Amino acid sequence: MILTYEGKKTEKEIIDKIKNCKLKSIKGNPKSQSKLIKGENLEVLKYLLNEAGLKGKIDLIYIDPPFSTNNIFRMSKEKANSISRSNGDNVAYDDSLIGPEFLEFIRERLILLRELLSDKGSIYFHIDYKIGHYIKVLMDEVFGKNNFLNDLTRIKCNPKNFERKAFGNIKDMILFYSKTGNHIWNEPKAEMNERDIERLFKKTDKNGRKYTTIPLHAPGETTNGATGQPWRGMMPPKGRHWRSPPKVLEELDKQGLIEWSKNGVPRKKIYADEKEGKKIQDILEFKDLQNPTYPTEKNLELLRLIVSASSNRESIVLDCFCGSGTTLKAAQELGRNWIGIDKSEEAINVALNKLTQKQKTLFGNNNYFEYLEQEC
Repeated sequence: MILTYEGKKTEKEIIDKIKNCKLKSIKGNPKSQSKLIKGENLEVLKYLLNEAGLKGKIDLIYIDPPFSTNNIFRMSKEKANSISRSNGDNVAYDDSLIGPEFLEFIRERLILLRELLSDKGSIYFHIDYKIGHYIKVLMDEVFGKNNFLNDLTRIKCNPKNFERKAFGNIKDMILFYSKTGNHIWNEPKAEMNERDIERLFKKTDKNGRKYTTIPLHAPGETTNGATGQPWRGMMPPKGRHWRSPPKVLEELDKQGLIEWSKNGVPRKKIYADEKEGKKIQDILEFKDLQNPTYPTEKNLELLRLIVSASSNRESIVLDCFCGSGTTLKAAQELGRNWIGIDKSEEAINVALNKLTQKQKTLFGNNNYFEYLEQEC
């Protein structure tokens, strides 16, 4: 499916029209892979792609761009003045693009981001319900419909009693795509509470331990391997295979980890106190900050979840609408390299402050990242 709108260009036209730029190092460690860059992100992305040798090197991209609200977002004077280097106009970012112009603005950047993404990489696009379905079609076009993984719902606020003839809105959305389907995935887990344990582990053994049971077989028939062979004179049901080879099943039974029904059907025991946690589902409750320094600033724990799930310690994480630097902060705390881009003076000021809060000077003694500005 292709989204058609006025002013849509070919990919070649997009690349050709982006002017070349250079980056000037201002402060920090030029040898660090972590970079904070002040500049127009489309031009900086082209530089990273063609000049910095980062094509296919980025494992994770998270972006929280403007939502096509036709508004200008400002910081309060008090907060702006509390951040060094404030330019005085308090404009955090301009969200005045709407309609086809906004869609092409997004598509231009998605095309470059796709080229920067590694074959094991993935991208998270944070957007709202008013424009998000158009963005979904654009991302299907750029990244491939088969590489769509999730439409994550983020609960952003408590219910509000707006006077309008419609349901309330407490959510926005995050579109999650892989580059190739072979993406990094470190399964995140949520801690189980007592209610979860009572609901999921209904049985109790003689020692008082809560447990449940699962089948010993799984979907998929196999005739060649050990998991398709008989065990205790039994074959797995038609169209299925044993989850473990018969030798392993025998050992599990010796350890008392297989429960036999009255009809002689075996099932594996799973104990609640051995579970690392429960699988996180596609509804995430990370509400907006109550008193953010920067407009639309996102919850640090939300970004920690995304970064930990979809990158490794040697990965580079990219946010080309980095705003207050929350993505960069999460990546830094988790030991990842990162690249943040924003053209807003106020955003850069807040990001620098956030990234260096525990340092004695702007970059402290660690020099763990470099700050650059675009020169064109």
